[in-house]
Amino acid sequence: MKGRAVYLDSLPDERRIAALFEDGQLSDVIVDPTGAPDAGPGAIFRARMGRPMKGQGGAIVALTQTENGFLREAKGLAPGAPVLVQVSTVAEPGKAPPVTRRILFKSRYAIVTPGKPGFNISRTIRDEERRVALMEIAEAAMDGADADLGLILRSSAEVGDLDAVADDASAMRALAEAVLGDADTAAPALLVDAPDAHHLAWREWGHPDLLDDTPGCFAAAGVWDALRDALSPRVGLPVGASMYVEPTRALVAVDVNTGPDTSPAAGLKANVAALRALPRALRVRGLAGQIIVDLAPFPKRDRTQLEQVLKSALRAERAEITLAGWTPLGHMELQAKRERQPLIRGIADVLPDL
Repeated sequence: MKGRAVYLDSLPDERRIAALFEDGQLSDVIVDPTGAPDAGPGAIFRARMGRPMKGQGGAIVALTQTENGFLREAKGLAPGAPVLVQVSTVAEPGKAPPVTRRILFKSRYAIVTPGKPGFNISRTIRDEERRVALMEIAEAAMDGADADLGLILRSSAEVGDLDAVADDASAMRALAEAVLGDADTAAPALLVDAPDAHHLAWREWGHPDLLDDTPGCFAAAGVWDALRDALSPRVGLPVGASMYVEPTRALVAVDVNTGPDTSPAAGLKANVAALRALPRALRVRGLAGQIIVDLAPFPKRDRTQLEQVLKSALRAERAEITLAGWTPLGHMELQAKRERQPLIRGIADVLPDL
């Protein structure tokens, strides 16, 4: 179907899963993580400082009685001191999840930012009347709040009902005040759960043209088949070219091939198509970290053009992906924030039975 469609379903182990289709093509997937879901990205803990990790620029913190996290911003904090932290990225298997002291209270329309006062409205909202109405909502929602709290109204507020935006902003302020007021107790504890897949879909995917949350909707809509295709490393590109996206323990390797095209411009055409398709390929597979792209042969003078193609493709990305540069061998290097568990780790074991 044309437009944006969101499907919400569950895996056999009862973990939730959400899929976004844009114009009939799988565009994004969110799966509840395996392991310790309480320590997923977005969870907020009242932690207790532990021992510093010499040479690693951080410290281990106790998140609960059984779970630990790794905090880089540990300077000036004594062992045993309480500290409010939020899980920032997905942890590698067997490692403590990275946490940060820069807390965000994030919902569909609003983000409350402790330590960063002021009101901000997404720059993608350009209608002046709407911006004025949203600024009035922001001022009313934060009236009487601690001067240290800031508020951001997200791009989804452009089309959201104004009453819903106001309620969302007020709810995030109330949550922030409740959590910040409970930060000094010594005992470590989970204060705010990590959002599950269905909540993240509601929060991040805006207002779709179709929302189907009936049990079994994945099978009825062919979503499982699309997920099987996404587990394949091969990504088909125009004119017979292809791209292979394969994760290793250290990095994600991307290889671009021209296919049967032997024209002088074959390399450039394949590389342009690959860089345009790369953000979606990474997003659907849940891949991040260090990414090395081995492009098809091309003259060095085309690097600037390829950089512009990639930057244009990344503008619409929610995840933080940056171009780090070029290696001496001519490979493109990217760095992407790990916000999700890789798809293959989340569903590979259960997908064959569906």
